[in-house]
Amino acid sequence: MILSGKQIQSALGNEIVIDPFAPEQLNPNSYNLRLHDELRVYDSHELDMRVENTSSVVQIPREGLVLEPQRLYLGRTMEYTATNGLVPMLEGRSSIGRLGLFVHITAGFGDVGFRGYWTLEIFCVQPIRIYAGIQICQIFYHTIHGEYESYRSGKYQNNTGIQHSLLYKEFPTG
Repeated sequence: MILSGKQIQSALGNEIVIDPFAPEQLNPNSYNLRLHDELRVYDSHELDMRVENTSSVVQIPREGLVLEPQRLYLGRTMEYTATNGLVPMLEGRSSIGRLGLFVHITAGFGDVGFRGYWTLEIFCVQPIRIYAGIQICQIFYHTIHGEYESYRSGKYQNNTGIQHSLLYKEFPTG
C-alpha cells in the first residue's frame, strides 16, 4: 500500500526523514522534492560499463540552464531522505513530464533503508530551460511485507552529492 500524505507527515522522524521538510510540498500521497543547483554531465560521448566514466559539474545559473536533447544530465534532490521499514519510490511530476522532461530513466525504485540524496537521470525531448529549486519530482512510500534486509550497499548509501554510475565496481578485476 502507498502511504497517504498525512501518513508521510506523521512518520517523519521515525520511519521517514525528509530534510529539509516543507509542509507546502506535501501532496495527498507523495512529497515533492526540489532540484539542486548542480548537474553532472559525462565527459565522454561513448560510455563503457566496465570503467569509471568521469563527469563534470555544470552549475544551474539564476537565469536557468537550457538542457539539450539526447544528452544525459545527472542531478540530485535538495532534500536528503531516509527510510526505515518503507520502500521509497520516485516519479516525475506530471507538470514536468508534460514539458518533455524525464527525471529518471530507470532508477525510480528505492530500497528499504536507503539514506541519501536522490540522483536524478534527467533527459529532455526538446530544449528546455530548467531552474534550481523547482519541485521536479515526487517521492512516495510503499509498505513492505515479510522479512527483509535493509539496504547497505557501499555504492550509493549515504551519498552527499550527485553520483555517476558505479556499475564498473560489479565487474571482476584482473
